[in-house]
Amino acid sequence: MRRILRTLIVLAVGAAGLISPPARAATPVTPTATPPMGWNSWNHFGCDINESLIKGIADSMVANGLDRLGYKYVNIDDCWMASNRDSSGHLQADPTRFPSGIKAVADYVHGKGLKLGIYESAGTATCAGRPGSLDHETTDAASFADWGVDYLKYDNCNNQGRPAAQRYKTMGDALKATGRPIVYSLCNWGEDSPWLFGPGTGGSLWRTTGDISDSWSSMTSNLDQQAGLEPFSHPGAWNDPDMLEVGNGGMTDTEYRAHFSLWALLNAPLILGNDLRSMSAATKAIITNPDVVAVDQDWGGSQGRRMRDLGGGLQVWAKPMSDGSVTTVLLNRSASAATVATSAAELGLGGSSSYGLRDLWSGTTSTTSGTISSSVPSHGAVMYRVTRAGTSQAAQAAGTYQVSDLTWLASSNGWGPVERDRSNGEQASGDGKTLTIGTTTYAKGLGAHADSAVHLWLGGSCSRFTADVGIDSEVGSGHGSVRFAVYGDGRLIAYTDVKSYGAATRLVAPVGGARTLELRATDARDGINYDHADWGNASITCGAAGTARGVTWTTSSNGWGPAEHDQSNGETAAGDGQVLNVGGVDYPSGIGTHSQGDITVDVSGCTRFTAAVGIDAETAGKGSVSFTVTADGTTLASTGTLTSGAATTVDADVTGHSTLHLVVGDGGDGTSYDHADWAGARLVC
Repeated sequence: MRRILRTLIVLAVGAAGLISPPARAATPVTPTATPPMGWNSWNHFGCDINESLIKGIADSMVANGLDRLGYKYVNIDDCWMASNRDSSGHLQADPTRFPSGIKAVADYVHGKGLKLGIYESAGTATCAGRPGSLDHETTDAASFADWGVDYLKYDNCNNQGRPAAQRYKTMGDALKATGRPIVYSLCNWGEDSPWLFGPGTGGSLWRTTGDISDSWSSMTSNLDQQAGLEPFSHPGAWNDPDMLEVGNGGMTDTEYRAHFSLWALLNAPLILGNDLRSMSAATKAIITNPDVVAVDQDWGGSQGRRMRDLGGGLQVWAKPMSDGSVTTVLLNRSASAATVATSAAELGLGGSSSYGLRDLWSGTTSTTSGTISSSVPSHGAVMYRVTRAGTSQAAQAAGTYQVSDLTWLASSNGWGPVERDRSNGEQASGDGKTLTIGTTTYAKGLGAHADSAVHLWLGGSCSRFTADVGIDSEVGSGHGSVRFAVYGDGRLIAYTDVKSYGAATRLVAPVGGARTLELRATDARDGINYDHADWGNASITCGAAGTARGVTWTTSSNGWGPAEHDQSNGETAAGDGQVLNVGGVDYPSGIGTHSQGDITVDVSGCTRFTAAVGIDAETAGKGSVSFTVTADGTTLASTGTLTSGAATTVDADVTGHSTLHLVVGDGGDGTSYDHADWAGARLVC
């Protein structure tokens, strides 16, 4: 009706070999505020399962206190069902393995204060050859709900070549129609980029890889496939690098600690796969470490990610925490012990005179002036939680600055150094050319190469960052593919679709209140060759220092359904939008509205309101609106009429005001398609 779903656009242009913006439905079948935790039968037992085993695992989960740490799901994998459906076409439990039926097992598990998960496949048969759910979704979803199932792992075997997005959405819709809250896990082995289509199916989590096995090489292979996926993880929707192998005997305890550390850092679902009834003390100590579990369950604004590959098997991974600290994993993949080093600045915590370190495995604490270094055993990891503990340096003075003219806290680059005011060129410093994206040249900016990062200290005084981003023309047509992202205090603020050779994209990022800024260019998961990434005219605008605060509203009116929090306007139902996207730039936070609209915001004690505003991409280029910010009858900022295209900055001084009105007006041609985003909206207080 008023919009064209970007999910459909993804499918349409995907066939032409283009890369489109990620689409997501904001409300999965069962929203999961934190990554699910529990146990699954497959990794240790395969098809050798029965109801006695499942009940015993539930007993052991409670006896070992795992439930108190958050492990809640007891998940039965393949081979639970009979080889045929019953005469009415319903799934039925294997009469030998589960003679009491699945409902009885669910009742037992629920009686322990736990939840039951089950397995099926989006094909004509499961991977073990049992009846699949393809074309039986409504009937099977109803059975799961009737039995009291709380979690569905939905596999991909025997799928008949039918599109994954279609098959998984059909089951997602069927689960939602039951009215029972069921966590929906898409186990499609990363096929067709489920991080793009998965949320639109109602998925709560989606597999990003093939199956893991109990070996160091398999675990690290799955780890490598997570790099670049961090923008697609958020509360309610999680990237899943597959289940844990801790305690199954194929790796050493040192390797298992690294495995558990990294999965926690990735906000991965912590689904155990060992025999909980007979695990060793070492295994129990790993999976019950409360400090490491807390890292997994904490959402600090972005998933953990690889900060730098130091070469020789040495890597630095890090994740922002909600209290402003950062957790880092220093990883040694080499065959001998080695020192792995980074800095607080490289982790996004620069600007302080000292830092506190807590080793999450040993429990020891220490301080540092900025260097973070440790001897790490072969195939091992050291995990620190890093906190600012000293005096902060002065905030950036008021004014507008080119990033290339500023002193950087830290920088890293995939090919030579990040260059100031020239392209990346070759590996030597200063060997680049004039920055050129498409046919446009830039006298100022940054020439980088994926994977790269530039870290700046803002001190909370800056309100917006802008740049024209794209692949430098020096690589030649048809080469290079990069995603650009802006982080404030480690939290993802804005990121682009994958950019290939061609015209620049205007990236506008509200950064009000952020103490540190990170400009990152990442590989698009197809190799880093030719990934020369330009930030043309990269600039920041600064004023008075303050602390960032999210925008919530006291009242709202909207021209089409409700105003939406952290998603586009969507259709008329609440929570049916997608990730906010204006002009090819995605924003994890903000407000999705529709003309005519008026959002009332309490701004008592605040000094600035900033947002990147424009027509959301879900309208496919249609719509025209105006954005106006008023307070006490005074207009503080106004854009005039905007149509589809790059975002425009709204930056309003709200000092002395208590109530702000964010007004969206029709552009004069009717209200159809007027999906208006206040993307990245934030207050400085």
